[in-house]
Amino acid sequence: MDLLNTLVDKGLRRELPTREEALAVLATSDDDLLDVVAAAGKVRRKWFGRRVKLNYLVNLKSGLCPEDCSYCSQRLGSTAGILKYTWLKPDEASQAAAAGLAGGAKRVCLVASGRGPTDRDVDRVSETIKAIKDGNEGVEVCACLGLLSDGQAERLREAGADAYNHNLNTSESTYGEITTTHTYADRVDTVNKAHAAGLSACSGLIAGMGESDEDLVDVVYALRELDPDSVPVNFLIPFEGTPLAKEWNLTPQRCLRILAMVRFVCPDVEVRIAGGREVHLRTLQPLALHLANSIFLGDYLTSEGQAGKADLEMIADAGFEVEGAGEVTLPEHRATAGGGGCGSQAGGGCGSHEGGGCGSHEGAGCGSHADGGVCGTAAAEPAAPAAEPRTDLVAVRRRGAGTDLAPNA
Repeated sequence: MDLLNTLVDKGLRRELPTREEALAVLATSDDDLLDVVAAAGKVRRKWFGRRVKLNYLVNLKSGLCPEDCSYCSQRLGSTAGILKYTWLKPDEASQAAAAGLAGGAKRVCLVASGRGPTDRDVDRVSETIKAIKDGNEGVEVCACLGLLSDGQAERLREAGADAYNHNLNTSESTYGEITTTHTYADRVDTVNKAHAAGLSACSGLIAGMGESDEDLVDVVYALRELDPDSVPVNFLIPFEGTPLAKEWNLTPQRCLRILAMVRFVCPDVEVRIAGGREVHLRTLQPLALHLANSIFLGDYLTSEGQAGKADLEMIADAGFEVEGAGEVTLPEHRATAGGGGCGSQAGGGCGSHEGGGCGSHEGAGCGSHADGGVCGTAAAEPAAPAAEPRTDLVAVRRRGAGTDLAPNA
């Protein structure tokens, strides 16, 4: 297992793998999958032990977005039957957040649909942040409001925000095929604005949109360069009524390989399993905890997740523990530096977006790369075809924020 031994050694030293090594992880066969998980698990435990950080999403404003992101159920022209409502009041948002915090969440992610906030929107969110923080000592708050204008990140920081999420979602070369109403550079600019304002940057990807292995590696390496503290990995939820409704490209094994690759490239960063884990990882979700050190508790923005109680039981049964409010998530070298790179001094970060939460929710292509392999073989075995579409696992959220029903937490 020369490849895996090399990747473990590099991960323990926070050294960037080569692109060829990252591609080889995605090309491994199902026969080698447990070896891949075990290797990446060593890196995860080195920097995060057996702790799992819980995050909770509050959708402040749902639907009616003017952007045309193909993966998103809230996009312009979407006919998905999701909840649609305008801004929650600060007390409503605070009540919604309280359910997640009572369930063990350490961070609340405040998300709003739209291209980006107006100054009035920033005022609204600032009031909401203060309401949540006033009632919950030690809680972390992350805002995810779209593209930021000059000065808005600083205002959110002054209001008490700890982090800002804005996902890259996919590679720069394919971004124009997914979204036309804004650019990849716009997203990079917003992550940089969050960094410059002193916010902890959160930025990630969506897998399963039909992208290639090379696209996945490209976006993860771009995230590393951006240097976020957390990298949400979303798996596309193919909502009926969106352009990507027929993109069922993922298997549970494919999802685990993607998470392992992200962990090797970003060894000391909070890797979060975001939207779509219940749909695509299914019964293999506990194995993913050996790769990621963070998940969302309960429901997502527009879709329902696994029951919060089941999340907590899964963590305990797999031998992990929920990270406490008094514990510092990031390794000391990153925490004391205010976020020090998604790996070595050369490196950068990873992040998240919509659909899944303070992170996005999409999926990755299912083809494997022809070169490499864990055992030094000339080529990996052909990838197994993706399973039949599991539309039965895609449930539109009908509870929690924006409804009169109790939230899932």
